[in-house]
Amino acid sequence: MHTRSAPQPSVAATPDTDALTRSARTVIATEAAAIRSLEPRIDGAFSAACRIILGCQGRVVVTGMGKSGHIARKIAATLASTGTPAFYVHPGEASHGDLGMILPQDVVLSLSNSGETDEVLFILPVIKRQGIALIAMTGNPRSSLAQQADVHLDVSVPAEACPLGLAPTASTTASLVMGDALSIALLEARGFTADDFARSHPAGNLGRRLLLHIADVMHRDDAVPRVPPGASLSEALMEMTRKRLGMTAVVDDDNRLLGVFTDGDLRRALDDDGVDLRQARVEALMTREAKTVSADKLAVEAAQLMEKHQIHALLVVDAGQHVIGALNIHDLLRARVV
Repeated sequence: MHTRSAPQPSVAATPDTDALTRSARTVIATEAAAIRSLEPRIDGAFSAACRIILGCQGRVVVTGMGKSGHIARKIAATLASTGTPAFYVHPGEASHGDLGMILPQDVVLSLSNSGETDEVLFILPVIKRQGIALIAMTGNPRSSLAQQADVHLDVSVPAEACPLGLAPTASTTASLVMGDALSIALLEARGFTADDFARSHPAGNLGRRLLLHIADVMHRDDAVPRVPPGASLSEALMEMTRKRLGMTAVVDDDNRLLGVFTDGDLRRALDDDGVDLRQARVEALMTREAKTVSADKLAVEAAQLMEKHQIHALLVVDAGQHVIGALNIHDLLRARVV
Protein backbone atom coordinates (compact mmCIF):
# COMPACT_ATOMS: atom_id res chain seq x y z
CA MET A 1 0.00 0.00 0.00
CA HIS A 2 1.44 3.34 -1.04
CA THR A 3 0.98 6.42 1.15
CA ARG A 4 1.31 9.93 -0.08
CA SER A 5 3.52 12.14 2.05
CA ALA A 6 2.20 15.51 3.07
CA PRO A 7 3.58 18.43 1.08
CA GLN A 8 6.42 20.15 2.85
CA PRO A 9 6.50 23.94 3.14
CA SER A 10 9.19 25.59 1.12
CA VAL A 11 12.13 26.73 3.19
CA ALA A 12 13.74 29.99 2.20
CA ALA A 13 17.41 30.58 2.67
CA THR A 14 18.25 31.98 6.09
CA PRO A 15 18.51 35.76 5.71
CA ASP A 16 21.63 37.52 6.88
CA THR A 17 21.83 39.76 9.92
CA ASP A 18 21.37 42.96 7.93
CA ALA A 19 18.15 41.70 6.37
CA LEU A 20 16.72 40.68 9.75
CA THR A 21 17.52 43.97 11.44
CA ARG A 22 16.31 45.94 8.42
CA SER A 23 12.97 44.13 8.57
CA ALA A 24 12.61 44.77 12.29
CA ARG A 25 13.42 48.47 11.92
CA THR A 26 10.87 48.78 9.16
CA VAL A 27 8.21 47.31 11.42
CA ILE A 28 9.09 49.72 14.22
CA ALA A 29 9.10 52.71 11.85
CA THR A 30 5.75 51.69 10.36
CA GLU A 31 4.12 51.27 13.76
CA ALA A 32 5.65 54.50 15.04
CA ALA A 33 4.12 56.31 12.04
CA ALA A 34 0.77 54.72 12.85
CA ILE A 35 0.94 56.03 16.40
CA ARG A 36 1.95 59.52 15.26
CA SER A 37 -1.04 59.61 12.93
CA LEU A 38 -3.36 59.27 15.94
CA GLU A 39 -2.36 62.51 17.61
CA PRO A 40 -4.39 64.88 15.36
CA ARG A 41 -7.45 62.70 15.98
CA ILE A 42 -7.50 63.38 19.70
CA ASP A 43 -10.32 65.85 19.24
CA GLY A 44 -13.95 66.43 20.11
CA ALA A 45 -14.87 62.80 19.48
CA PHE A 46 -12.23 61.65 21.97
CA SER A 47 -13.49 64.14 24.57
CA ALA A 48 -17.06 63.00 23.94
CA ALA A 49 -16.05 59.37 24.52
CA CYS A 50 -14.41 60.36 27.80
CA ARG A 51 -17.49 62.27 28.93
CA ILE A 52 -19.76 59.31 28.13
CA ILE A 53 -17.59 56.98 30.20
CA LEU A 54 -17.22 59.45 33.07
CA GLY A 55 -21.02 59.71 33.20
CA CYS A 56 -21.48 55.94 33.10
CA GLN A 57 -23.31 54.55 36.14
CA GLY A 58 -22.31 50.97 35.30
CA ARG A 59 -19.23 49.52 33.66
CA VAL A 60 -17.46 49.79 30.35
CA VAL A 61 -18.01 46.61 28.34
CA VAL A 62 -15.20 46.19 25.82
CA THR A 63 -15.70 43.83 22.91
CA GLY A 64 -13.87 42.79 19.75
CA MET A 65 -13.20 39.73 17.63
CA GLY A 66 -9.92 38.04 16.71
CA LYS A 67 -6.85 40.25 17.12
CA SER A 68 -9.13 43.16 17.98
CA GLY A 69 -10.48 40.95 20.75
CA HIS A 70 -7.01 40.54 22.24
CA ILE A 71 -6.56 44.31 22.21
CA ALA A 72 -10.04 44.76 23.68
CA ARG A 73 -9.10 42.49 26.60
CA LYS A 74 -6.01 44.57 27.29
CA ILE A 75 -7.95 47.85 27.13
CA ALA A 76 -10.58 46.47 29.53
CA ALA A 77 -7.83 45.41 31.94
CA THR A 78 -6.13 48.82 31.74
CA LEU A 79 -9.39 50.67 32.30
CA ALA A 80 -10.25 48.48 35.30
CA SER A 81 -6.85 48.97 36.92
CA THR A 82 -6.90 52.76 36.48
CA GLY A 83 -10.23 53.58 38.05
CA THR A 84 -12.78 52.80 35.32
CA PRO A 85 -14.71 49.57 36.03
CA ALA A 86 -14.55 47.52 32.84
CA PHE A 87 -14.65 43.96 31.54
CA TYR A 88 -14.37 42.14 28.23
CA VAL A 89 -17.21 40.30 26.48
CA HIS A 90 -16.55 38.04 23.49
CA PRO A 91 -18.97 39.15 20.73
CA GLY A 92 -19.50 35.59 19.54
CA GLU A 93 -20.45 34.42 23.01
CA ALA A 94 -22.56 37.52 23.58
CA SER A 95 -25.21 36.33 21.11
CA HIS A 96 -25.37 32.99 22.96
CA GLY A 97 -26.23 34.34 26.39
CA ASP A 98 -23.45 36.67 27.45
CA LEU A 99 -25.48 39.71 26.36
CA GLY A 100 -27.14 39.29 29.73
CA MET A 101 -23.92 40.63 31.24
CA ILE A 102 -24.51 44.02 29.59
CA LEU A 103 -26.91 46.30 31.47
CA PRO A 104 -28.64 49.53 30.38
CA GLN A 105 -26.41 51.63 32.66
CA ASP A 106 -23.24 50.30 30.98
CA VAL A 107 -21.23 51.71 28.07
CA VAL A 108 -20.03 49.48 25.23
CA LEU A 109 -16.63 50.10 23.64
CA SER A 110 -16.44 48.02 20.45
CA LEU A 111 -13.26 47.38 18.44
CA SER A 112 -13.11 46.34 14.79
CA ASN A 113 -10.50 47.49 12.32
CA SER A 114 -12.82 47.00 9.35
CA GLY A 115 -15.91 48.07 11.23
CA GLU A 116 -17.75 45.25 9.49
CA THR A 117 -17.05 42.29 11.80
CA ASP A 118 -20.18 40.10 11.65
CA GLU A 119 -20.11 38.99 15.30
CA VAL A 120 -19.88 42.61 16.46
CA LEU A 121 -22.57 43.92 14.13
CA PHE A 122 -24.91 41.09 15.11
CA ILE A 123 -25.20 42.29 18.71
CA LEU A 124 -25.60 46.01 17.91
CA PRO A 125 -29.42 45.96 17.61
CA VAL A 126 -29.72 44.55 21.14
CA ILE A 127 -27.32 47.16 22.48
CA LYS A 128 -29.12 50.00 20.72
CA ARG A 129 -32.57 48.72 21.78
CA GLN A 130 -31.51 48.92 25.44
CA GLY A 131 -30.33 52.49 24.97
CA ILE A 132 -26.75 51.58 25.85
CA ALA A 133 -24.16 54.15 24.74
CA LEU A 134 -21.86 52.77 22.04
CA ILE A 135 -18.30 53.93 21.42
CA ALA A 136 -16.67 52.43 18.34
CA MET A 137 -12.95 52.19 17.62
CA THR A 138 -12.37 51.32 13.95
CA GLY A 139 -10.05 51.97 11.04
CA ASN A 140 -12.96 52.92 8.75
CA PRO A 141 -15.10 55.94 9.65
CA ARG A 142 -17.62 54.97 6.92
CA SER A 143 -18.10 51.43 8.25
CA SER A 144 -21.37 50.07 9.63
CA LEU A 145 -20.01 50.01 13.19
CA ALA A 146 -18.72 53.59 12.98
CA GLN A 147 -22.02 54.85 11.57
CA GLN A 148 -24.12 53.22 14.30
CA ALA A 149 -21.91 54.39 17.19
CA ASP A 150 -22.68 57.35 19.41
CA VAL A 151 -19.00 58.25 19.19
CA HIS A 152 -16.42 56.96 16.72
CA LEU A 153 -12.66 56.92 17.44
CA ASP A 154 -10.69 56.74 14.22
CA VAL A 155 -7.69 54.39 14.54
CA SER A 156 -6.97 53.94 10.84
CA VAL A 157 -3.30 53.55 9.92
CA PRO A 158 -1.32 54.42 6.77
CA ALA A 159 -0.12 50.81 6.41
CA GLU A 160 0.23 47.55 8.26
CA ALA A 161 3.74 46.55 9.28
CA CYS A 162 3.16 43.13 7.73
CA PRO A 163 4.75 43.22 4.22
CA LEU A 164 1.79 41.21 2.91
CA GLY A 165 -0.62 43.78 4.32
CA LEU A 166 -2.56 40.95 5.95
CA ALA A 167 -1.56 40.40 9.56
CA PRO A 168 -2.96 43.06 11.93
CA THR A 169 0.12 44.81 13.24
CA ALA A 170 0.14 48.60 13.03
CA SER A 171 -3.66 48.63 13.28
CA THR A 172 -3.69 46.69 16.56
CA THR A 173 -0.89 48.89 17.91
CA ALA A 174 -2.91 51.99 17.07
CA SER A 175 -6.00 50.58 18.81
CA LEU A 176 -3.95 49.68 21.88
CA VAL A 177 -2.45 53.16 22.07
CA MET A 178 -5.86 54.80 21.67
CA GLY A 179 -7.13 52.58 24.49
CA ASP A 180 -4.23 53.66 26.68
CA ALA A 181 -4.90 57.31 25.86
CA LEU A 182 -8.53 56.85 26.84
CA SER A 183 -7.61 55.08 30.09
CA ILE A 184 -5.09 57.68 31.21
CA ALA A 185 -7.30 60.63 30.28
CA LEU A 186 -10.04 59.07 32.42
CA LEU A 187 -7.56 58.35 35.23
CA GLU A 188 -6.55 62.00 35.39
CA ALA A 189 -10.13 63.22 35.10
CA ARG A 190 -11.11 61.06 38.08
CA GLY A 191 -8.15 62.18 40.17
CA PHE A 192 -7.04 58.56 40.46
CA THR A 193 -3.98 58.31 42.73
CA ALA A 194 -1.11 55.91 43.34
CA ASP A 195 -2.93 54.76 46.50
CA ASP A 196 -6.01 53.96 44.41
CA PHE A 197 -3.84 52.01 41.99
CA ALA A 198 -2.25 50.06 44.82
CA ARG A 199 -5.64 49.03 46.18
CA SER A 200 -6.41 47.30 42.90
CA HIS A 201 -2.90 45.77 42.76
CA PRO A 202 -2.35 44.53 46.33
CA ALA A 203 -0.04 41.69 45.22
CA GLY A 204 2.21 43.88 43.08
CA ASN A 205 5.34 45.73 44.14
CA LEU A 206 3.54 49.05 44.26
CA GLY A 207 0.69 47.55 46.26
CA ARG A 208 3.07 46.14 48.84
CA ARG A 209 4.89 49.46 49.12
CA LEU A 210 1.74 51.54 49.46
CA LEU A 211 -0.57 49.25 51.40
CA LEU A 212 1.65 47.27 53.76
CA HIS A 213 1.91 48.88 57.18
CA ILE A 214 4.44 48.30 59.93
CA ALA A 215 1.73 46.60 61.99
CA ASP A 216 1.51 43.98 59.23
CA VAL A 217 5.16 42.92 59.44
CA MET A 218 6.38 43.69 62.96
CA HIS A 219 7.07 41.17 65.71
CA ARG A 220 4.66 41.37 68.63
CA ASP A 221 4.19 40.35 72.27
CA ASP A 222 6.74 37.75 73.44
CA ALA A 223 8.61 37.95 70.11
CA VAL A 224 9.74 41.50 70.97
CA PRO A 225 13.16 41.57 72.68
CA ARG A 226 13.11 43.61 75.89
CA VAL A 227 15.02 43.75 79.16
CA PRO A 228 14.87 45.97 82.27
CA PRO A 229 17.56 48.66 82.73
CA GLY A 230 19.22 46.65 85.49
CA ALA A 231 19.80 43.62 83.28
CA SER A 232 23.38 42.46 82.92
CA LEU A 233 25.21 42.39 79.63
CA SER A 234 24.90 38.62 79.44
CA GLU A 235 21.14 38.82 80.06
CA ALA A 236 20.77 41.38 77.27
CA LEU A 237 22.81 39.20 74.91
CA MET A 238 20.72 36.15 75.74
CA GLU A 239 17.52 38.10 74.96
CA MET A 240 18.98 39.31 71.66
CA THR A 241 19.97 35.75 70.77
CA ARG A 242 16.53 34.36 71.58
CA LYS A 243 14.61 37.00 69.63
CA ARG A 244 17.13 37.18 66.75
CA LEU A 245 16.58 40.83 65.82
CA GLY A 246 20.09 42.10 66.52
CA MET A 247 18.93 44.35 69.36
CA THR A 248 16.77 44.55 72.46
CA ALA A 249 14.59 47.28 73.89
CA VAL A 250 15.38 48.50 77.38
CA VAL A 251 12.09 49.25 79.15
CA ASP A 252 10.84 50.29 82.58
CA ASP A 253 8.25 48.43 84.65
CA ASP A 254 5.43 49.96 82.58
CA ASN A 255 7.01 48.82 79.29
CA ARG A 256 8.01 52.39 78.38
CA LEU A 257 11.08 52.67 76.20
CA LEU A 258 14.26 53.85 77.93
CA GLY A 259 16.73 52.92 75.22
CA VAL A 260 17.96 50.23 72.88
CA PHE A 261 20.94 47.89 73.06
CA THR A 262 22.27 46.72 69.71
CA ASP A 263 25.13 44.79 68.18
CA GLY A 264 26.79 48.16 67.61
CA ASP A 265 26.55 49.03 71.31
CA LEU A 266 28.16 45.69 72.12
CA ARG A 267 31.08 46.37 69.77
CA ARG A 268 31.60 49.80 71.29
CA ALA A 269 31.58 48.29 74.79
CA LEU A 270 34.17 45.69 73.79
CA ASP A 271 36.43 48.44 72.43
CA ASP A 272 36.13 50.52 75.63
CA ASP A 273 38.83 49.51 78.09
CA GLY A 274 37.02 51.42 80.84
CA VAL A 275 33.98 49.13 80.77
CA ASP A 276 33.88 46.10 83.06
CA LEU A 277 31.78 43.77 80.93
CA ARG A 278 31.17 41.39 83.83
CA GLN A 279 29.70 44.08 86.08
CA ALA A 280 28.14 46.47 83.55
CA ARG A 281 24.40 46.91 83.40
CA VAL A 282 22.66 47.37 80.08
CA GLU A 283 21.44 50.87 80.98
CA ALA A 284 25.06 52.03 81.02
CA LEU A 285 25.74 50.63 77.55
CA MET A 286 22.47 51.28 75.71
CA THR A 287 21.67 54.00 73.19
CA ARG A 288 19.20 56.30 74.90
CA GLU A 289 17.89 58.10 71.81
CA ALA A 290 16.51 55.02 70.12
CA LYS A 291 15.07 55.31 66.63
CA THR A 292 11.40 54.32 66.74
CA VAL A 293 8.38 54.19 64.49
CA SER A 294 4.62 53.88 65.00
CA ALA A 295 2.66 50.84 63.88
CA ASP A 296 0.36 52.80 61.57
CA LYS A 297 3.20 53.98 59.34
CA LEU A 298 3.85 52.31 56.00
CA ALA A 299 6.44 49.56 55.98
CA VAL A 300 8.32 51.42 53.26
CA GLU A 301 8.77 54.32 55.72
CA ALA A 302 10.57 51.95 58.08
CA ALA A 303 12.90 50.99 55.24
CA GLN A 304 13.60 54.67 54.53
CA LEU A 305 14.29 55.33 58.20
CA MET A 306 16.72 52.41 58.40
CA GLU A 307 18.53 53.60 55.31
CA LYS A 308 18.72 57.20 56.52
CA HIS A 309 20.22 56.29 59.90
CA GLN A 310 22.25 53.28 58.70
CA ILE A 311 20.53 50.89 61.10
CA HIS A 312 19.04 47.44 60.59
CA ALA A 313 16.23 47.29 63.16
CA LEU A 314 13.54 49.49 64.66
CA LEU A 315 11.36 49.45 67.75
CA VAL A 316 7.67 50.17 67.35
CA VAL A 317 6.07 52.32 70.03
CA ASP A 318 2.63 53.77 70.75
CA ALA A 319 1.82 57.38 71.61
CA GLY A 320 2.88 56.79 75.23
CA GLN A 321 6.27 55.39 74.18
CA HIS A 322 5.26 51.86 75.19
CA VAL A 323 7.07 49.21 73.16
CA ILE A 324 4.49 47.28 71.11
CA GLY A 325 6.64 45.73 68.39
CA ALA A 326 9.95 45.41 66.63
CA LEU A 327 11.22 44.68 63.12
CA ASN A 328 14.44 44.47 61.19
CA ILE A 329 15.54 44.71 57.59
CA HIS A 330 14.99 40.98 57.05
CA ASP A 331 11.28 41.39 57.86
CA LEU A 332 11.04 44.04 55.15
CA LEU A 333 12.94 41.87 52.69
CA ARG A 334 10.60 38.94 53.35
CA ALA A 335 7.63 41.25 52.76
CA ARG A 336 9.31 42.41 49.51
CA VAL A 337 9.08 46.04 50.55
CA VAL A 338 12.78 46.53 49.76
